[in-house]
Amino acid sequence: MIQDIGEHVFRNEFTLKREPEDGDYVLVFQGREVYIRGNGADTPLMLPQVTSFDKRRLQYLFTIDSRAYYLYLGDTGAVHLDGFSWQHNSVLRSDNPRITCFAGFTAYHLFNWYLNNRFCGRCGSETVHSTTERALVCPECGNIIYPKIAPAVIVGITDGERILVTRYRDRPYRGLALIAGFCEIGETPEQTAHREAMEEVGLRIKDLRYCGSQPWGLDSNILFGFMARVDGDAVIKRDENELAEALWVERHELNDVDSTISLTKTIIDNFKRNGFIF
Repeated sequence: MIQDIGEHVFRNEFTLKREPEDGDYVLVFQGREVYIRGNGADTPLMLPQVTSFDKRRLQYLFTIDSRAYYLYLGDTGAVHLDGFSWQHNSVLRSDNPRITCFAGFTAYHLFNWYLNNRFCGRCGSETVHSTTERALVCPECGNIIYPKIAPAVIVGITDGERILVTRYRDRPYRGLALIAGFCEIGETPEQTAHREAMEEVGLRIKDLRYCGSQPWGLDSNILFGFMARVDGDAVIKRDENELAEALWVERHELNDVDSTISLTKTIIDNFKRNGFIF
């Protein structure tokens, strides 16, 4: 999955003491676009380096191995580097290379947090960065704002040798998906799985089995994955407002998964190879 970066070491503890070095990397975002080189298909993705930026406009994010990654806080309209271009952040799904995609996912999560919390939600004053932890602080009322992490679930619902797959309606991602949704207030991930199965496809489920988790920075999520068996009637009642398609697919008819970057693809790949066992 996206966080599985092999022998590379990811360190996300915050510091104000790490000064940018020319070989460090910079993430530049505007809206849903990232400034990057390559396309992830024919050519691997590459991030720009610190040497091309005003170091005073860089916000430390994290390190991977010995290199630090920074967020550019300056005028993005003034950024012009040979070979680099603005691309939709879905290019980070290419998984080529995974370490760059993981860095982009995580940086985008923090980019949105910084962008959306420039002002205090309690009194409206401009926030400043904490000197001791990754938090934004209101100097007027003392409100402390930590990065938002939204819990959500993904459920692979099975019926013997078949699995229920979906396609979203009105979302950029058009590949195969599984039943998914956000945890509501006062709800466990397991309860969310049962509720979403009923809401999206009208199915009751049983034998819920936890099969992994992952951060998904493009949407500020932490995802919890489950396998489940249909409980009783297997007739799908699709939520047409949420899903463009929902259908049962036989295990032997599933295409080989091109990448296990996502929890969804990992669950589908595992079902194709092993059945319900995870």
